[in-house]
Amino acid sequence: MKIALKLILLVIIVGLGYMVVESIMEPVRFNKQKDKREIAVIQKLEDIRSAELAFKAINGKYMSDWDTLINFVKENEFPIIKEVPDPNDTTNTIVIRDTIGYMPITDSLYGRREAFNIDQLKYVPIPNEFFNNEMFDLNAGTIERGGMPVHVFECKVDYKTMLKGLDEQLIINLKKKVEEMNKYSGLKIGSMEEASTEGNWK
Repeated sequence: MKIALKLILLVIIVGLGYMVVESIMEPVRFNKQKDKREIAVIQKLEDIRSAELAFKAINGKYMSDWDTLINFVKENEFPIIKEVPDPNDTTNTIVIRDTIGYMPITDSLYGRREAFNIDQLKYVPIPNEFFNNEMFDLNAGTIERGGMPVHVFECKVDYKTMLKGLDEQLIINLKKKVEEMNKYSGLKIGSMEEASTEGNWK
């Protein structure tokens, strides 16, 4: 009887010990995965900003339609401009600009990125086992500043989408903590309220 009781107590102690360890390790694993996903999302958001800035440089505004933005990057080129001093200018203040060629926008922006796929630009980088074609939320438009219209864009993804597949209660806790600080509960770049192209992680 005493042996049976000792075995039961041992099982209970081991079980409680496991629960204590898990209660400590689960947040650690969660934060590790969160940090890993944030790195991938931030890289994608910066890639999206590059595409938006290129679109605005040529079209004078930002774009909120994914297909239009992606096709623009795929199909258009940047002119390569060479600047030389005007030989007739004795003050050396006048330069002559000459277009000497063109470079595909994709190569210009992402040419150094191995296996970069512009068609994947709109998708949130989630591990394949949880991925279901989740896309970033993209908006563009104008706001008024100093009586003048200013072109703006915003691209974002909330924690619920970005951290899909991780502990739901820890995601809820994270969202609540961030929202209590009156911040967006996710990652975003740009703003529909101010003339900024910065990310909210900085």
